[in-house]
Amino acid sequence: AMITRQEIRSWQLLQLEPTSLRKPDTFTAHTSIESDGSHLAATLHSLANRTSSNGCTEPQETAERVYAHIASRLSELTHDIRKVWVDRDDQRQRLTLMVTNLDGTAHPASALSDGTMRFIALCVLELDLTAKGVICLEEPENGIHPERIPNILQLLQDIATDTNEEVGVDNPLRQVIINTHSPSVVQQVPADSLVIAELKDTIRGDKRFKRVSFGYLPNTWRQLKAQPSEQINTIAMGSLLSYLNPVSRGAETKEEPAKKRVIDRNDLTPLIPGLAEQLS
Repeated sequence: AMITRQEIRSWQLLQLEPTSLRKPDTFTAHTSIESDGSHLAATLHSLANRTSSNGCTEPQETAERVYAHIASRLSELTHDIRKVWVDRDDQRQRLTLMVTNLDGTAHPASALSDGTMRFIALCVLELDLTAKGVICLEEPENGIHPERIPNILQLLQDIATDTNEEVGVDNPLRQVIINTHSPSVVQQVPADSLVIAELKDTIRGDKRFKRVSFGYLPNTWRQLKAQPSEQINTIAMGSLLSYLNPVSRGAETKEEPAKKRVIDRNDLTPLIPGLAEQLS
């Protein structure tokens, strides 16, 4: 029990707050991102100015490589990105995260959107090889355009340990756990990674209560590698229908006709996969 308690204490629950993400840092600030996103600028600046373990990489080369990597990943979210960097103000002893657009206009973190700031924080976390263990994140798709959700899911997979490679300095032991109610996320996560949480009625003795039950898709590694003595808890396909099927039109009452929704437009129906068949 003590070992389990110690392990859970090492888990990092990220609740990335836009206000904390945007704050400039002092030169003496911590160089690791806090749970609320604090010290993002200081962490990125530290990574950019960190020399390689063998001392062969020039500091300027390291900084350019780090900033170029962040800018490249951020361009997956928005194409209007030329450069990501940290401005060092020696007079005020302040570090400020900056983003430069393709037109050459530089914007401080205070002018960036919430979704952009969260994405940058995850990009920095990917590069920070000292960040290890279990990382929990609630609804990472918040503030992200639906077309860019695959990009943030790929970023989260890149943060986690590559199970096809040995754990090492360049492949730290990290697991990423997210929760979501978004059909766009459920449809696109790896099938082996999906776990469904459901409330189930349970009777124990003379007490009746609800408990959470975690299930997974059949024919994934959790089922295939289960021991004969283990309880196999696969989910019914019906549990995923609300995430896999488009929204139905619903019924209109004669007394008060429903307002016409976006999905009810005849010019959009053919563009929504599966909806035309559902309505026929």
